[in-house]
Amino acid sequence: MFSFSSWTRPELAIDFGTANLRVITRDSGVVFDEPSLCCFTDLATLPRLVAAGTAAQAMVDRTPRMLSVRRPLRRGVLQDIPTATELLRYAVPRELRRKPWRKARALIGVPADATQAERGALLTAATDAGLSPELVLEPLVAALGAGIRVDEPRGALVVDCGAGTTEVALISLGGICLTRSVRAGGAALDQAITDHLHFRHKILIGRQSAERIKKDYAALNVEARSDDGLIEVRGRSLVSMSPQSMQISSAEIGRVVKKHAMKIVKVVRDVLNETSPELSHDLYLNGILLTGGSAVVPRLPQMIEHETGLPVILAQDPSLCVAQGLHHILQG
Repeated sequence: MFSFSSWTRPELAIDFGTANLRVITRDSGVVFDEPSLCCFTDLATLPRLVAAGTAAQAMVDRTPRMLSVRRPLRRGVLQDIPTATELLRYAVPRELRRKPWRKARALIGVPADATQAERGALLTAATDAGLSPELVLEPLVAALGAGIRVDEPRGALVVDCGAGTTEVALISLGGICLTRSVRAGGAALDQAITDHLHFRHKILIGRQSAERIKKDYAALNVEARSDDGLIEVRGRSLVSMSPQSMQISSAEIGRVVKKHAMKIVKVVRDVLNETSPELSHDLYLNGILLTGGSAVVPRLPQMIEHETGLPVILAQDPSLCVAQGLHHILQG
């Protein structure tokens, strides 16, 4: 499926996600894993990188006017080539990025439904960062990283839940037979929580607060397996215009999560409705595989099982499936 000569064999691989960027090498595996963020200054004249990755994450929604934190990908799509280039330069070790005689070859994951313009933007950013890139399809790589024998004549349905987008792909014989996607990833759920608190409780929260609320909800769901708990919310009141802390029920957040999950369930059902009879037989036996960092959202596996009648399997370390698949290819 993936074959390279000794001369064209990639030296590293990159999982460039909306939330995190991971760099993988053949010998060491994941050597870089930090948020996909950059902080710049002097934006009006000559933008200069101040911080990237984990250091930039601490600056989100806390910067003065002369600084700006940027995320190169939104909803799974590269929208800021200069920021992506700076992040790649920061993430990829200098000794790998530039060789005396040539640029280092790199595999980079890309959504299966990415347009030519989106793929071109990613290739441009990688080339500007000193790499010689080659794109591979993320759903296929995620399935490989989860231990699926993707080259066999057997259907496998992968639901790859990222921060920016969720991609549903039907795989057989080393290729993608059918794919659909929805801009409903972990970042979209964070925004849904933010909007709900804004309109229902008149309180404004930031992106990191929404992420914390989502994690608190997930922890309560795992521990109690019910929506009886309370979650603390801290932000700015739109009534008093001052800092405010309040508690809301886990059940209330659960309703927001359910509405978000139904968007993913609909796409899964759309793919199943177009699946051929023989591949449907395979899926009945093998079930549906969930990968990606947002696959751990509570209720999502149960809702997919209930709506499709098929067993749902959550991959081990779902957020690392693409990175593990890329590492497998590098070693192959």
